[in-house]
Amino acid sequence: WVLEELKKYHAKATFFCIGNNIKKHPGLFRRIIAEGHSAGNHTFDHLNGWKTNTEEYIDNVLNAEEEIMKWSKVESPMSEDEINPNSPISDQPSTLSNLFRPPYGKLSSRQSQILRQKGYNIIMWDVLSGDFDASISEENCFNNVSECIKPRSIVVFHDSLKARKKLRYVLPKVLELISEKGWNCEKI
Repeated sequence: WVLEELKKYHAKATFFCIGNNIKKHPGLFRRIIAEGHSAGNHTFDHLNGWKTNTEEYIDNVLNAEEEIMKWSKVESPMSEDEINPNSPISDQPSTLSNLFRPPYGKLSSRQSQILRQKGYNIIMWDVLSGDFDASISEENCFNNVSECIKPRSIVVFHDSLKARKKLRYVLPKVLELISEKGWNCEKI
């Protein structure tokens, strides 16, 4: 559904993907890449860097990187029907990026240092929709975005089950707002 909404507005996005979700849904991940969006690493298991020792955290990021690399190589845009989730393509150029977003926005200074040494660009945000928060209404979620968004903003939405209802309400309204302002929605 998210990809279809983005397509309606000719919008591109960057998806920070959890490695375990890529492993479970490789066809969806391949479709994200095939449709011209970008993907970044969001750890394999959505770990909180403040609650995870550095070695375990870095290993988890690298495990996610392996999954991303396995499924991020595509030749040309494909329709959903053409994507075989059981066929990684290993002989084509990768669309892999070096983007990383820490789950919850939390990582230690040592974790950050190591990830930067490994070539990752750590990407945070300036607008958090709050779509994951059960205590926030759909309208407040929209207001979180509409009142703070500006050109070049990085807005966080989640495509999780707990965020689904709010996302379905807010994303089309935000894409319409961006369109009305004459802005473009681009990938990082």
